[in-house]
Amino acid sequence: MPLNRRKFLKKSAVTGAGVAIAGAGAAPAAQAAEAKAPGKHAKRYSLTVMGTTDLHGHVFNWDYFKNAEYADKAGNAQGLARISTLVEGIREEKGRCNTLLLDAGDTIQGTPLTYYYAKVDPITAKGGPVHPMAQAMNAIGYDAAALGNHEFNYGIETLRKFEDQLDFPLLGANAVDAKTLKPAFPPYFMKKFHVPGAPPVKVAVLGLTNPGIAIWDKAYVQGKLAFPGLEEQAAKWVPKLRAMGADVVVVSAHSGTSGNSSYGDQLPYVEDAAANVARQVPGIDAILVGHAHLEIPELKVVNEQSGRTVVLSEPLCYAERLSVFDIELVFGKGRWEVESVSASLRDSKTVADDPRITKLLTDEHEKVVAYVNQVVGRATETLTTVEARYKDAPTIDLITKVQEDVVKGALAGTEYASLPVIAQASPFSRTSQIPAGDVTIRDLSGLYVYDNTLVAKLMTGAQVRAYLEYSAGYFVQTAAGTVVDVEKLTNAGGRPDYNYDYVSGLSYDIDVAQPAGSRIRNLTFGGAALDDAQQFVLAVNNYRANGGGAFPHVASAKELWSESTEIRTRIAEWVTAKGVLDPKDFASVDWRLTRDGTPVF
Repeated sequence: MPLNRRKFLKKSAVTGAGVAIAGAGAAPAAQAAEAKAPGKHAKRYSLTVMGTTDLHGHVFNWDYFKNAEYADKAGNAQGLARISTLVEGIREEKGRCNTLLLDAGDTIQGTPLTYYYAKVDPITAKGGPVHPMAQAMNAIGYDAAALGNHEFNYGIETLRKFEDQLDFPLLGANAVDAKTLKPAFPPYFMKKFHVPGAPPVKVAVLGLTNPGIAIWDKAYVQGKLAFPGLEEQAAKWVPKLRAMGADVVVVSAHSGTSGNSSYGDQLPYVEDAAANVARQVPGIDAILVGHAHLEIPELKVVNEQSGRTVVLSEPLCYAERLSVFDIELVFGKGRWEVESVSASLRDSKTVADDPRITKLLTDEHEKVVAYVNQVVGRATETLTTVEARYKDAPTIDLITKVQEDVVKGALAGTEYASLPVIAQASPFSRTSQIPAGDVTIRDLSGLYVYDNTLVAKLMTGAQVRAYLEYSAGYFVQTAAGTVVDVEKLTNAGGRPDYNYDYVSGLSYDIDVAQPAGSRIRNLTFGGAALDDAQQFVLAVNNYRANGGGAFPHVASAKELWSESTEIRTRIAEWVTAKGVLDPKDFASVDWRLTRDGTPVF
């Protein structure tokens, strides 16, 4: 669909620029108290910038997959209702007019709550509801948010509707129109903070999002939007913001600090570039970091050009933490100067839900609870993912079986109908369980926690072999005869569980005594050694099909078919049609771990 720039243009204060809001009331005298400096009096001002990131649809401290209050071993608590309490406490302490509240993206995907209002009762329907995340963030009083990559998971129409429902701008300086290369969203936001007896303090917030969107949501954005690198776009915009009189420049970046990319060399832009931006682009005071789902109270990075220290902070995802930047300014020589910046975190588990948010969204929450607890079938035995990352588990076989069946049906009657269909799936969760007895949408959603859709790709046997070798790099090399600790056996090089794939329809060993790249042994198809020239149809999720995880060959392979229905929905449909969930209908042992030919388990 054509990009809707109406809201952006309406709000823009300057052509091609962001949203400028002059606003805050007079600061308390204490915040602008004169302080004695050598030889003169100096006017001072204290600004507090608060930030969240990777909220992923968490409004309440509730686990929709377990139908219970959220709980983990660390005692964490989640949800915007807790964040609201933290924010109000800081506003009361600092003076509301001396604070900013920002977010660094990934808001409208991640829980059954966000799925429900994208697909079941979509916000895009005529007369449709206001998204619960928009309601909550508006009520809390966010000033601006950066776009996250998951904002694009449901397509541009849903994102634009969500944007229209917000009382604050969605920022993305490096989200540009693919044809004109002009901003498709506001690049920045500016706000003035009034100080008695001195000029106002002008604060600019630059929003940057993740270049990986071009890969991960290619189906929605190709030919419509482009996503250049964070570093180059910050270098373009920060000087402009300073020239416009910004005394403080804060970046909200949906990008981690590691300097690494999950997509290898598929894009010329770094995925986790926030520290690069701090290091390379002068004129930035603080960066709210997102995307990596890490907890970073305070990270100081020295800018290579100016020698000034930039302070970064990343609050833990799912509204478990709130970053707080305390910025001290001093007025001298006719202008405000940033004297110091410090950052710290506040913990959601230390406070209760804000009753305003509870009252506002209880109805929406209860609708989703009822939806996910619908019974769709009956299981003959308990199925779990506890060991799925190192043993071939029937739970993952269920996913691959559903994907195989859907793709076979889609290709029936086509020239590819006679080709064998194989399927990939990842052990997303270590705690998912489908209990014996009634099976609900909640149970199946816990098995497949992402909103991925299905794609059919044409692959050769040689390409599948390379794909499996890459996947097997997930395991830590473990010598034969040594004791195996399953907690240390996986995630080699920090690779997450969702970037390890099973492939169904084949039989193979993974020899973890061997170095990565030389582990696949006894690879067969149909009882015979795999023919490298054999053609296969790989049923694969859209994240992987578009290059997510940098698996070889799949992104460039010919696409035979794709759809917009979520794999999670297809699993629910399959179970509903069967009525009974019995492992004999889907389970098979396709692979095993070995060491020098001897099974590990």
